[in-house]
Amino acid sequence: MPSHHHAIPNRRARAIRAIAENSAPPTDAGVSVQPSSASAQPSSAPTQSAAVPALTDDAAVLGLMDLDWVDTAFERLTSAFASDREVLHAVACKAVPLPSLLSRYAEMGAGCEVASPGELELALSAGFAPERIVFDSPAKTWAELNRAVNLGVSINVDNFDELARLDTILAERNNATATTASARIGVRINPQSGTGLIGALSTATQTSKFGIGLADPGAREALIEAYLARPWLNQVHVHSGSQGISLDKAAVGIRAAVDLAEEINSRASARRITRIDIGGGLSVNFDGEDITPTFADYRAVLEEQVPGLFDFDIVTEFGRALLAKAGTVLTRVEYAKTTGGRRIAMTQAGVQVATRTAYAPNDWPLRILPFTPDGNPKTAEAADSEIVPTDVAGPACFSGDLLARDRMLPRLDAGDLVAVPETGAYYFSNPFSYNLLPRVPIFGYRTAPDGSTEFFLIRRGQTIAEVLAEAGETELRALSPEHRDFAAEPIAQGS
Repeated sequence: MPSHHHAIPNRRARAIRAIAENSAPPTDAGVSVQPSSASAQPSSAPTQSAAVPALTDDAAVLGLMDLDWVDTAFERLTSAFASDREVLHAVACKAVPLPSLLSRYAEMGAGCEVASPGELELALSAGFAPERIVFDSPAKTWAELNRAVNLGVSINVDNFDELARLDTILAERNNATATTASARIGVRINPQSGTGLIGALSTATQTSKFGIGLADPGAREALIEAYLARPWLNQVHVHSGSQGISLDKAAVGIRAAVDLAEEINSRASARRITRIDIGGGLSVNFDGEDITPTFADYRAVLEEQVPGLFDFDIVTEFGRALLAKAGTVLTRVEYAKTTGGRRIAMTQAGVQVATRTAYAPNDWPLRILPFTPDGNPKTAEAADSEIVPTDVAGPACFSGDLLARDRMLPRLDAGDLVAVPETGAYYFSNPFSYNLLPRVPIFGYRTAPDGSTEFFLIRRGQTIAEVLAEAGETELRALSPEHRDFAAEPIAQGS
């Protein structure tokens, strides 16, 4: 694949420099700690600006989102999948359950893919019209299905038992209102096209929990008959891509969905299936700055291998490919030591923001970008130091809480900054409260007309009081008929 360079590194560097300049050096009782000669700090603390985030003891980890790239990536997606037919790009809510960013996507004309009651309600509150919401989940409850049908959101059915539930819900609805559901409804198929480089993310394996396996004995014919018996089934869903899946392998799964749709339409002697939901799963380059593969690369492969796809309306469900490159985790080295010949940089960023990396480091390695305390890129040459094997460690009480293990980096010292790029999808959306570590604040940034960097609050950091409130009841309470507020509130009914 060709390389595709972009302006993300320059914008990220300007944002980090601005934050560094706005951050006071570490202090003890108001007295600045003397830095090492390799990482000199200003002799006096800067006057902090409220318009720029700052690293502090209370906000020792910051999430940063490049808003210019958020816009650019979506524009590239819409351009790559331009079509004479209807195309709905439903951003995966699980990758970015942040209201202000979802609202930004809604304003740009995107849809939203959701997979839980919380995500559904978040999408609605962020401004997505029900008909632009796609509801996926392999375990929808009766209440969730009723809510989806009443709203008129698009539903992707996971299995035959769920389809039977919808039969009941729609029959009751039609008897009561003499109307049919307005939603587009389809079935998720599992093309059983194989495993990618990351087994836990591969959704089209022989035994995947998702969808109906087309190669299972009798499954294909039963599925076709289900479609023929239900005129309200009008789309087919497949999600064969994921991180570590090649474009060619993803195309195999999409071709299976198109073949099925064409066979259903042929046997119905009518255009029953009008839309194909191809899911998301375009891989992201976590090894460097290049954007590869691109949405245009994916379109080209699909046009070559599955040309019939473009005779249908299309839904996409991208998340990581839209957002990963936009995000950076920024933290400061709290302490640095050498143990067993390895440099260990202790930071406040770890498993609470990089859960997958901590528990599956071989599947989810992250790049480490060192900076000096004043926000300049730290290189061995500039710092007059050596490249040494380094662990970049987090604060949690288990030894695997590492952002990077045995990585060759310029010698990191206390006060240096560590930036972790490619963290815009899933890293901020899945906070892990191990050791009651709080959720980190997230800020957006963009380039202003005058060339400066503007910052915006996306999510406030969690306070200790809020952490304690989430920890549970302060005393044991016996259950009784008069006290049933331990359960979650039921899903709201109606629209």
